Amino acid sequence: MALELHLHPLSSYCWKVLIALYERGTPFEPVTVNLGDPAVRAAYLQLSPFGKIPALRDAERGVEVFETSIIIEYLDRHYPGAPRMIPEDPEQALQARLWDRIFDLYVMNAFQALVEDRLRPEGQRIPALVEQARAKLRQTYEVLEGRLAGRTWAAGEQFSLADCAAAPALFYAALAEPLEAHPRLNAYRERLLARPSVARAIDEAKPFFQMFPATAEERARMPA
Repeated sequence: MALELHLHPLSSYCWKVLIALYERGTPFEPVTVNLGDPAVRAAYLQLSPFGKIPALRDAERGVEVFETSIIIEYLDRHYPGAPRMIPEDPEQALQARLWDRIFDLYVMNAFQALVEDRLRPEGQRIPALVEQARAKLRQTYEVLEGRLAGRTWAAGEQFSLADCAAAPALFYAALAEPLEAHPRLNAYRERLLARPSVARAIDEAKPFFQMFPATAEERARMPA
C-alpha cells in the first residue's frame, strides 16, 4: 500500500491524523511503533527525526512527512478526490489552520503537561506547573465557548483540520478539566465524539486505555 502511517493508537496526535484519513476514506496501512524499544526507536528516527509520532511514509511518491497538520495538508494536496480537511476558500482555510493551532497548543499541550507531571517520580512533581496548565485549559475553554456560538464545527459549517485536532484534544482534556461550565463547548465535544471517524479512532484506542496514567475520576469518565 502506498501510504503507511506510523503511530501508537493511544496518542492524541495520531488520532488527529487517523480522523482525517477516516474522513477522507484514504487507504493506508497503520504501523504501530513501540518507541520504548531502542532498535525500533533508532529506525523510526530515520523517518521522524525528532522521534515524534505519527509520521507518514508515501512509498509511491518516495516522500516521508511528519508533524500532524502538515501530514493532513499533504493528504489534501497529493490525494485529491476526497473531502478536504483544509477548505478551498483561503479565508476559511486560514480559520481552519488557526483553530488547529489553538487546539494543539492551548488544549492538547496543556493537558500533556498534566500527564508529564504524573510520570515524574513522586518527590519531583511540580504542583505549580500543574495549576498553570489547568488555568490555561480554563482560559482556552472560555475562548472556545465564545468561538462556538452559532457554529457547528470549529472553523464553520465544514468539518476540517481544526476539528481533527479538537476531537482528541477535548476528549483527553475534559477528563481532567470537565466542560460542564461551558455548554457550547461541551455540546461540540459530544458532536465530535459522535462523528464516525472520531468514534473509530477511540474504539481502536480502547485496548490501550489501561496504559494511560489517569486518575480514578478520569478513568471513570473514559468510555468502556
